[in-house]
Amino acid sequence: QVQLVESGGGLVQAGGSLRLSCAASGTMFSINTMGWHRQAPGKQRELVARITRGGSTNYADSVKGRFTVSRDNAKNTVYLQMNSLEPADTAIYYCNADGVVNFRRFDSWGQGTQVTVSS
Repeated sequence: QVQLVESGGGLVQAGGSLRLSCAASGTMFSINTMGWHRQAPGKQRELVARITRGGSTNYADSVKGRFTVSRDNAKNTVYLQMNSLEPADTAIYYCNADGVVNFRRFDSWGQGTQVTVSS
């Protein structure tokens, strides 16, 4: 099993910034892609940003130019720097990672961290 633990959520005013972190832990695992999804009340969970082990990234159109995803492979940690936050960014943000553990593929999710942007 690979566990993911997020941190860094909170309350911020519109135009402000937050940085989310997600650390993966376990034994004998290798991570391919790490990323962030979010789910706002009454809406489906959506991809925000993801990054491959090699550093390739892709973003939701709604966050391009404002959010930056990065990772530290040595620490098995992914980050999401969120700038110019808008009330529409309010959601629970979930970390996701996929890869191989004990020679089997895995796809793990964190417990989520709340981000609230006030107008």
